[in-house]
Amino acid sequence: MAEATMTSLAGLGPPVIDVANLVKHFRLGGGLLGGLTGGGQVVRAVNGVSFSIRRGEIVGLAGESGCGKTTTARLLLKLYAPTSGTIRFAGQDLAGLRGAELKAFRRRTQLMFQNPYESFSPRFTIQRSLLEPLIIHGIGTKDEQIARVRRALDDVQLRPADSFLGKHPYQLSGGQLQRAVLARALVLEPEVLVADEPVSMLDVSVRAGILNTMRDLSRERNLTTIYISHDLSLIRYLCDTTAIMYLGQIVEIGPTGGIIDEPQHPYTQALIASIPVPRPNQPAKVVPIRGGIPSAITMPTGCSFHPRCPHVMDICKIRAPAPITVSGRQVRCFLRGSEPESDVTTAAKSAVA
Repeated sequence: MAEATMTSLAGLGPPVIDVANLVKHFRLGGGLLGGLTGGGQVVRAVNGVSFSIRRGEIVGLAGESGCGKTTTARLLLKLYAPTSGTIRFAGQDLAGLRGAELKAFRRRTQLMFQNPYESFSPRFTIQRSLLEPLIIHGIGTKDEQIARVRRALDDVQLRPADSFLGKHPYQLSGGQLQRAVLARALVLEPEVLVADEPVSMLDVSVRAGILNTMRDLSRERNLTTIYISHDLSLIRYLCDTTAIMYLGQIVEIGPTGGIIDEPQHPYTQALIASIPVPRPNQPAKVVPIRGGIPSAITMPTGCSFHPRCPHVMDICKIRAPAPITVSGRQVRCFLRGSEPESDVTTAAKSAVA
């Protein structure tokens, strides 16, 4: 599953993505404007993330806004260059991809955007938008390309496909348009799909249908899917494995059922407690954390969660916990028996390329 040291899920293939000590820092702008707005400061968006994802696995990246989940996904797609660390796709280091190799990688990995209304040119028909990736990659004759577009629309349950080919985006509902986004991502038959909050802008009534389609296609095609969301109820519905991120680190990762039912990290426990319970007679859970998220510019010393943790200990304030295996998942928490990270690891995460 989505950690190299864990037991694989039954029926899943070998690892397709391996990430080791991934770090991404953004330096704020310089010049006069930069001086007025904090130029020279560094945003530590991702700090020492390591995991592996197996072929056919559906992995959820969850956490509050600003936790680094979208940045991590963009690094996996080589849309950002990492500050340090390595990402391997099917055994190949992404850092060395150039030219034709990079183009081939783009074909094998696709991104499903959050906002379906901004995902298509309003001037293009659905057919033209779905043909574009096939044209860019030189796949098939024109007739073969159109047949492939029809098949993609049918696969995402936009049926009959011919009735959608000539339509423009404004003629589709939000749910239909997001299915068209999924069809465009799948028309190249990728091995990896990254879905960034793909149903957050849709009505609750249509979310389950789209998630069902994504799950069915993932199983049918043995498609590795990385699903980014702040909504743990959706992640529980869809994902095999869940990684909880906080201030650029994965604080807990493991089988989704275990993460939701028996969270080990205090931050995961707080996220679970914050999920509304649809029972009016049942008292609301108390969310056991305090304060707001610290700045990714001025990171806390030690464990990044310690300023908000209800169980903070002295060691949490001065040393960062290393991952430890607990109840079939990886957790970063001294409460669970973590050892302090080595000074070498801590220094590597603090360095800026």
